[in-house]
Amino acid sequence: MSVLDNWDHWKEFLGDRLDQAKNEGMNDGLVSDVAYQVGEYLAEQVEPKNEQERVLAELWRVADEKEQHAIATMMVKLVDHK
Repeated sequence: MSVLDNWDHWKEFLGDRLDQAKNEGMNDGLVSDVAYQVGEYLAEQVEPKNEQERVLAELWRVADEKEQHAIATMMVKLVDHK
């Protein structure tokens, strides 16, 4: 099963990658930029696998670039394991 098939697995996967990036010294600004780039890739290349991903994909599609950055930042906050 792909991490994209299950919303909770996807969030856990993203949270683990976020922890790894922070442990490697990546600052919040760079994390947000990478999150935006991942969002762009997913929107263009990956078919949503569950209802939550479909909602995010639709929001991403109708958002302007500033709003897309905000969505990416919120996803980072959602998966942060503080």
